[in-house]
Amino acid sequence: MFVIPDAGKKPIKVWLRDRSEVDDLCMQQATNLANLPFAFRHIVLLPDCHTGYGMPIGGVLAALDAIIPNAVGNDIGCGVAFVHTNVPAKLLSEIRTNSGTLAESIVGDIMRSIPTGFRHHKQPQRSSVLDGFSPPQPRMANLEKELERGYYQLGTLGGGNHFIELQEDDDGNLGIMVHSGSRNLGLQICRAYNNKAREFNAKQSSPVPPQWQLAYLPTDHPEGKAYIKWMNMALDFAKENRHLMMERVQEIVFENLAKHAGVRDVDLDLAINAHHNYAAKETHFGEDVWVHRKGAIRARKDEYGIIPGAMGSFSYIVKGKGNSESFHSCSHGAGRVMSRKEAIRQFDVQEVVEDLKARNVTLGKRKRSDVAEESRWAYKDIDEVIANQNDLVEPVLRLKTVAVVKG
Repeated sequence: MFVIPDAGKKPIKVWLRDRSEVDDLCMQQATNLANLPFAFRHIVLLPDCHTGYGMPIGGVLAALDAIIPNAVGNDIGCGVAFVHTNVPAKLLSEIRTNSGTLAESIVGDIMRSIPTGFRHHKQPQRSSVLDGFSPPQPRMANLEKELERGYYQLGTLGGGNHFIELQEDDDGNLGIMVHSGSRNLGLQICRAYNNKAREFNAKQSSPVPPQWQLAYLPTDHPEGKAYIKWMNMALDFAKENRHLMMERVQEIVFENLAKHAGVRDVDLDLAINAHHNYAAKETHFGEDVWVHRKGAIRARKDEYGIIPGAMGSFSYIVKGKGNSESFHSCSHGAGRVMSRKEAIRQFDVQEVVEDLKARNVTLGKRKRSDVAEESRWAYKDIDEVIANQNDLVEPVLRLKTVAVVKG
């Protein structure tokens, strides 16, 4: 970790080796954060940091009495769920079925059961989160309409970097990982309240320039309170979304294991379900602050976290060390080294598919024309990312991709 003491009004602490590893636009966004009048103590850039919208992805901001919709992000509550099993992962490649390997059979069943990309369920799903939510004042009619659509979005994967993976740990045991968020519901909440924040800032002649894309709301203002309530609902919805998909994936895996491998006794352990796009009121350095984690997870002392890598590489389960300098945070993944458009320009579909085959990874994807945007070459080396934050987390499990379903 190194410190940039004079980039802005607050220092920037960076969990990389030197300044050359941070792209210029990402650093400018971090500097903007450091110049916010309500920024507390310092800004954090984690080893997976890269340019985002308004705030760097892989960044942490602690704010005094203010909340920034763009610093939470469009996919409120995006995160990862994981379960670990006692099943030998080699069964997925060794067992043959009428649909190919056991991994191919499982992937096919997942794709038939869980909508991906822009697809939603045709029937509404049960949701205790949506059922129990009472919209706050001031009312937002467009968001309340989106609540009804949410019943159809629940239990769907989405696209981009969202995935469902079957993985193998270093002892040969199977893990299941699901990466998704609050779907269109979270996106609409962010857009609506970013617009509210921009209107508020314009009326108040805010010292935050609009081109920074960091419009804020005071946490004691009615609109600020309303955003927090909507955001918290989206966090719960995102967690429920991952939970529902994880349940369905487990059913599919267990059914296939019983049918094709005769395995009926499956033990589950180390179940984790954590956000990496959110804001929460926490106490740090003796102050109550709103910690914005955009592409970052909480890593309190002995708290388990998930740091996924690119498809076809490795992911890590970690245990937090509770480092106060990162506001008890660590990276949320490997972090991109190039944009999606640039990845598609540099790598062709066949090249990526052949790379996955060479690594014995089963790919499930309806639309393969954009598969290059998520190739492992578009991301940082996950092992370097882990090494750069060894004062924040301790690796517990390393997991290699066996099969992946993408939107």
